[in-house]
Amino acid sequence: MKYVIVLGDGMADYPIEEIGNKTVLEYANTPVMDEIAKRSEIGMVLTVPEGMSPGSDTANLSVIGYDPEKYYSGRSPLEALSIGVDMKPTDIAFRCNIVTVSDDDVSYEDKTIIDHSSSEISTEDAAVLLDAVREVFEKEYADYKFYVGTSYRHLTIWDQGEVLPLTPPHDILGRVIGEYLPKDQILYDMMKRSYDILANHPINLDRKAKGLNPANSLWFWGAGTRPALSNFEEKNGKKGVMISAVDLLKGIAVGAGMTNIDVEGANGGLHTNYEGKAMAACRALCEDGFDFAYIHVEAPDEMGHQGSLEKKIQAIEYLDEKVIKIVKEQLEKSGHDFRILVLPDHPTPLCIRTHVGEAVPFLLYDSTKEVASSLMYNEKDAKKSGIYIENGYKMIDHLFEK
Repeated sequence: MKYVIVLGDGMADYPIEEIGNKTVLEYANTPVMDEIAKRSEIGMVLTVPEGMSPGSDTANLSVIGYDPEKYYSGRSPLEALSIGVDMKPTDIAFRCNIVTVSDDDVSYEDKTIIDHSSSEISTEDAAVLLDAVREVFEKEYADYKFYVGTSYRHLTIWDQGEVLPLTPPHDILGRVIGEYLPKDQILYDMMKRSYDILANHPINLDRKAKGLNPANSLWFWGAGTRPALSNFEEKNGKKGVMISAVDLLKGIAVGAGMTNIDVEGANGGLHTNYEGKAMAACRALCEDGFDFAYIHVEAPDEMGHQGSLEKKIQAIEYLDEKVIKIVKEQLEKSGHDFRILVLPDHPTPLCIRTHVGEAVPFLLYDSTKEVASSLMYNEKDAKKSGIYIENGYKMIDHLFEK
């Protein structure tokens, strides 16, 4: 038996008047999910424990079978694992986004945060910008080191630091930033001065000329200490592979002893290499001896943060056509029996453009079982099913039929 999780990050949503009071998942044209739903278990699962922040970190830890209340030590340390930073016990990791703040003629504190992803900036451009701030700050502040990640997502390590409360930039889009800036003076200073370094950088002048948002400020958040996950294969008896463009997910895989597969053209955006991800999973399962593949697709979440109904619909339709369809067809061709679990990690409702910690719908398809269901895969029908898994970290046991 082969096992697959297809994770549409932030895919769940609220009913939207503009599309007939349907959710995006309900409205999108998803013929493959519609077809397999007739033979699947449909239900709801709570991936984020009550009282914990509804981030992709806690939620994906849960989906992959790790209780966030036991294993979570912060988002950035997981990303540090992906980047290859060997954290000391005294190190504190921070996510270091390169964001867009308004370029109006006001003080830094009175600027508005426009875009947490700087128009989904390329890793290549972001690396040049990060070098510009690193050259200044690592000389002045010897306890801080900067590391390039992916796209707008980067890492800062503070030696002998402390975990501080910091606000995720995607939670405050459209707001004046003053009240959300760090209380720590050095972090505050680096964010404020980063605007002076980056605002007129040639890369940003070029981006503005092309109609793209300038990547003109650092933003620190997601502080944490070195994580310690138990080994996935020892825990589950399954040899697992992670396929994601996002350092957070790659870091979870490193911490869990899973294998990461990098797919050319996979970038975490709307126009990522969906087919490449699907085929990489199939090769791992059918040719390379893996038992389990986790395919993470970031696009629905990014489109939710952007507040784009059209693009979030498109992201879900791509997930159906270019990932789930390919995985199902290729596994059928291989002759392997298989189980596919489809779900989001958390909702990212378009109306608020950030995460919420509510339960999400899941679809569990088993190629060996003839389940007759009248339910479709969406939030409404999943609630109607009456199936509810309260502890999200136990969902993987359900997939593995433990």
